[in-house]
Amino acid sequence: MQLGFVSAIVPDLTLDEVFALGKATGYTCVELMCWPRGKAERRYAGVTHIDVNTIDRAEVSRILGLAQANGMDISGLGYYPNFLSPDQEEGRAVALHFKRVLSAAKMLNLTVVSTFIGRDWTRSIQENWPRFRSVWSDLIAYAEDQGVRVAIENCPMLYSGDEWPGGKNLAVSPAIWRRMFEEIPSPNFGLNYDPSHLVWQQMDYLAPLSEFASRMFRVHLKDASIDRQRLDQVGILAYPLEFHTPKLPGRGDIDWASFFAALEKSGYDGPVCVEVEEREFEGDLAQRKQALAISAQYLRPFIATP
Repeated sequence: MQLGFVSAIVPDLTLDEVFALGKATGYTCVELMCWPRGKAERRYAGVTHIDVNTIDRAEVSRILGLAQANGMDISGLGYYPNFLSPDQEEGRAVALHFKRVLSAAKMLNLTVVSTFIGRDWTRSIQENWPRFRSVWSDLIAYAEDQGVRVAIENCPMLYSGDEWPGGKNLAVSPAIWRRMFEEIPSPNFGLNYDPSHLVWQQMDYLAPLSEFASRMFRVHLKDASIDRQRLDQVGILAYPLEFHTPKLPGRGDIDWASFFAALEKSGYDGPVCVEVEEREFEGDLAQRKQALAISAQYLRPFIATP
């Protein structure tokens, strides 16, 4: 396995600085964000370390040269919008940009792009399926043409009032993943698995590693801490941030020794990327760099490197 991180936490760094930070803190790869340039719509969005709207052969050479000079690999590209937004025009725009991300991945000789399925959060899961089939059949067909695999992160995107009641990502549970892969059985369609999202949903975060082993294209490393006393007061129907907190690996409720043992048993040997979302470390760039350093130091003993 390669230990990496997600570049969304350092939007203020240039691409060269991102690679240099990775090298300095003990990482060997990074997932690079590819949002359209402009105002971020939420936390961790709007980060552009590769501009897929302007990339050309010269830029590809520059990017790969920077990675090589720092001894870093690119684990894949990332872009996490809402493809199934109730605003149909928004959905069309993000799908078009996503195809550009897929094309950029091909140019960079990368095999994986990570994203969300999206969801119309005002409608039920069942009511979202027709649009899922329409939008994602086309996107996965395009990914196949580019020779790129699509890794769907399992974050519900359900934290606060503007995402209530359904959240903005359909792919939240094993039952839904099974149906996704039954309806679009492409080998280019899989998961970017983050165990922390199952923790706060009160779900088994180890069992899916075996069942979906062939669909595990990428893995995100983030922890979550459940406030049991608060959960007893507000219940699971409250806004999720009322009873849980995203944490750095090792600072929450995940048993990482068991997780890595199950991950290794599943046969996964690809990149595992730290995703920093703990507010305690978001005050300034120095704290965010510290979060990456702490995470790398904690995780390194669990990862069997070649």
